[in-house]
Amino acid sequence: MRPFTNMHIMKKYILIFLCLITVSGSFAQMQDFKFKFYGQIRTDFYYNSRANEETVDGLFYMYPKDKVRDPEGNDLNSTPNSNFYTLYSRLGVDVAGPKLGTAKTSAKVEVDFRGTGTSYSVIRLRHAYLNLDWGKSALLLGQNWHPLFGDVSPQILNLSVGAPFQPFSRAPQIRYRYTNKNFQLTGAAVWQSQYTSQGPEGKTHKYLKQSCIPEFYVGADYKNGGVGIELLSLKPRTESIVNTDKYKVDERITTLSYEAHVKYTNKDWFIAAKSVLGSNLTQASGLGGFGIKSVNEQTGEQEYTPIRFSSSWFNVVYGQKWKPGIFVGYAKNLGTSDALYAPKGNDAKLYGTGTDLNQLVTAGAELTYNVPHWKFGLEYTLSSAWYGSLNTSNGKIQDTHAVCNNRIVAVAMFMF
Repeated sequence: MRPFTNMHIMKKYILIFLCLITVSGSFAQMQDFKFKFYGQIRTDFYYNSRANEETVDGLFYMYPKDKVRDPEGNDLNSTPNSNFYTLYSRLGVDVAGPKLGTAKTSAKVEVDFRGTGTSYSVIRLRHAYLNLDWGKSALLLGQNWHPLFGDVSPQILNLSVGAPFQPFSRAPQIRYRYTNKNFQLTGAAVWQSQYTSQGPEGKTHKYLKQSCIPEFYVGADYKNGGVGIELLSLKPRTESIVNTDKYKVDERITTLSYEAHVKYTNKDWFIAAKSVLGSNLTQASGLGGFGIKSVNEQTGEQEYTPIRFSSSWFNVVYGQKWKPGIFVGYAKNLGTSDALYAPKGNDAKLYGTGTDLNQLVTAGAELTYNVPHWKFGLEYTLSSAWYGSLNTSNGKIQDTHAVCNNRIVAVAMFMF
């Protein structure tokens, strides 16, 4: 008897999913529900000229890794790599339900085959939320795009959608929106699930769970632009070990981040830009994190300081059937607000993403062919990362050198 493979499991889940939505759809139609099913088959081929910081085996691309020399001076990270995947094929359903009091009700469930960690071709929940709409105001409960991702994001082929310059995350949240003509106000309380913060134990939602305080976001939009502010409060640890003694500690790092965005669209043009002044936005695929600024020698309790990054991007796409586009992103390490703790003979301890980067520049050009239900595209991206040594007095990176990666992405999509 043949053992079950990931492909067998995936086929079984697809069959169950289709059966459930078919049966529920037949029943729901009699109860004033309306369903709209949709999906896509997406194929991605990519090529890189060197090793990179990435996830999903290179499909979610961030930036090139630093040079690592062998005894003969050869760069161990200079080996090219490429692959071909269909993991971002997806299935979804939009639901319009009966009124709840005076509120219109709706919901969405969407899955793909990204999996988690290093497990691919496994069903992953992308979106799952319900929405109550009273006209000018609306309340959303469930998993959706992080408010920092917002309604303004680049139109590019890379699946990172502009990260780490563009915040990228889907997260469980409670979001309220008030809309009046050209004005929109957004407030949200956000938790962590698939996209989590960096810390002493790596990436985990544990730091926010221990905090008991969700992430908060408030934003305002008027016509084609807007601004937002985000607050994140984490507890990196609840206990420490000094020699062989274990102590209970009360540690917390609280940070504020800010963003501004603008977008213009018409029949032929898409022009958009966003700038983020981020402090510890690793849960949103951002650069930065935090470092230790002091240690209580008796209990081991630590105080922390955030690593601040300024990140901006600009994107222009033109056309309808044939659509050329350009994307430019720039990120700069602004250091820490306090000096870092570095005991004699040891380096300062940092937790985060790209903590040894001084700056990062990415420029890309793409061309896509678009007809109803189909998209074919080719994109070239050049990324340059400046690495260096840490200045513990201000957390900045000095004595830098550049590392470059050339990336090519080819995509074919069938949308239904």
